[in-house]
Amino acid sequence: MFTDMVGYTALGQRNEALSLTLVEEQRKVIRPILARHGGREVKTIGDAFLVEFPNAVEAVRCGYDIQRAIREFNLSLPIDRRVSIRVGIHVGEIVEDQGDISGDAVNLASRIEPLAEEGGVCVTRPVYELVKNKVDIPMSSIGPKTLKNVLEPMEVFRMEMPWTKESSPQQAQLNRKRIAVLPFTNMSSNPEEGYFADGMTEELITSLSGIRQLTVIARTSVMGYKGTSKKVKEIGGELEVGTVLEGSVRKAGDRVRITAQLIDTATEGHLWAQNYDRQLQDVFAIQSEIAEKVAGELKIQLVTDEKATLEKKATDSTDAYTCYLKGKDLVREGTESSMRRATSLFDKAIELDPRFARAYEGLAECYMTLANDGYESIEQAAPKAEMAAKKALLLDPQFAEAHATMAYVHFLEDRVTSCEIEARRALELNPSISEGYRELAFIALLKGDGLGGMKLLETAWRLDPLRSFYIERLGQLYFYLGNESDAVSFWEKTVDMAPAATYRTMTEYNLQKGDLAKAKEYFDLAEKHEPAHHWVVWMRGFLAAKMGDREGATKALKEVEENWKGGDSLNQMAFIYYGLGDLDSYFTYVNKAADQHILRFIWVMYSPAFAAGREDPRYKLVLEKVASMMVG
Repeated sequence: MFTDMVGYTALGQRNEALSLTLVEEQRKVIRPILARHGGREVKTIGDAFLVEFPNAVEAVRCGYDIQRAIREFNLSLPIDRRVSIRVGIHVGEIVEDQGDISGDAVNLASRIEPLAEEGGVCVTRPVYELVKNKVDIPMSSIGPKTLKNVLEPMEVFRMEMPWTKESSPQQAQLNRKRIAVLPFTNMSSNPEEGYFADGMTEELITSLSGIRQLTVIARTSVMGYKGTSKKVKEIGGELEVGTVLEGSVRKAGDRVRITAQLIDTATEGHLWAQNYDRQLQDVFAIQSEIAEKVAGELKIQLVTDEKATLEKKATDSTDAYTCYLKGKDLVREGTESSMRRATSLFDKAIELDPRFARAYEGLAECYMTLANDGYESIEQAAPKAEMAAKKALLLDPQFAEAHATMAYVHFLEDRVTSCEIEARRALELNPSISEGYRELAFIALLKGDGLGGMKLLETAWRLDPLRSFYIERLGQLYFYLGNESDAVSFWEKTVDMAPAATYRTMTEYNLQKGDLAKAKEYFDLAEKHEPAHHWVVWMRGFLAAKMGDREGATKALKEVEENWKGGDSLNQMAFIYYGLGDLDSYFTYVNKAADQHILRFIWVMYSPAFAAGREDPRYKLVLEKVASMMVG
């Protein structure tokens, strides 16, 4: 086997110190893998390895494992520190002299290595014949190749890595009816008017989502592009959208100037653009007109109920609308303080216009977020959230977002049947509501349908591809359900989008593989990005327990107890006790969490880390509690 780092010579000319560092890091990754497969490191030649194996099967498996390990290694690194190598493998007789080897077999291996793609492995026909019925790694011929100083052409085969089957969507193939509304720019003289521009972005997302032939990316993903310098074509590729709507807002007193333009992401050409100079009270008419223009440009014929929804005016009170937009801006901050302030603003909006359905839905969303984040109990928050959502639906039965919020309320109340009804109704009215698919995914997972839940969560993620919650859960499900190559490929996409969520999942993945050192490495990265995340404390204790550090695990337990907020603390205690091997305490806290409607059931039911718990007779009681939710 010959290996070679891609671009090493050029890197050495640009930055010799970095090139030497990367060579050393590459060696640390590769050498343990060589040892596992019986490979003898004959020598290194700069960045390259020459390796001898006892048989072709071990050499081929080693080549695959090297490339997989390099991919995982790169996930935690910035682009300029990532390593890419090529591998070539041949079989034949060699001449050995004082530990070195030479001969035609060695020369052939060195000649075919450059034929491999970056991150790829190439083997000769003799290797292929020896391993084709003994390894489950597919290979395809790239034809006879003329090699330097070799008389006859040699047929070469390329190893088909699972991840090479994926190809990013070509811009020309992106669906124009899959659209993203990029954050509108605040052009007002007062920076504090930024809430209005963000509100316009969100309102246009809502309006366009009411057109069923469109697939609209959720606000949580598009807001990540606020202030970005990325080109439209690049954003189109990342979000897999064929068109984007962008623009700006200038607000001065009771007047607004709004510019909007629809752009094809493949060509970056403008499909439509317009300016609007209106009174603030006309903002709903502007939103409706923009949505109708977008539909027209994309050759969509609006049906009667869609047109009626677009032309519906949310409120006649500009003051109530201003309170609502400020409240939504605070919701996006996501802290306890911002949620409390948002509820006050929604209450004020309702006071100004008691028939303002969106303000009630915003209020419901705040209460559920406070409950989900542990700042209020479900028993306190759910009735208030349900009352607000019911009022929104009483005022507007076609309000898709309110149906989705009601589904969420019912799920947290363990009323799964009602949750499913509301989620499906939300998606009938607006197929772009990712939360509808999220609730259906969780229902499937509760029923034990892991594959069905994973597919539904994939749909939610495609509608909201930068949402860290979806990235974390979907990455978990891929490897929980045995799709290891899908998991690694997914993390390659998401590590730059949501690093903390990706590293959290990769920590669990390496725990499953038994690589505690690698798990600790990814844990440290996850903690660095989001040190306050609820996962950090219990995983610190869990890792300590697995590494034999009972003192560290006990310290983590005390930290949970000292910062006890109820809610998720029950799950954290359960998981740390499991790591310590104390199944009695594990089931005590798992059952308490189930009783309080906050069980982290995806871990308990699916994670390989808690597999032994599922063999315990007491797990049946947990499943009975989960099953009782199905009739609610």
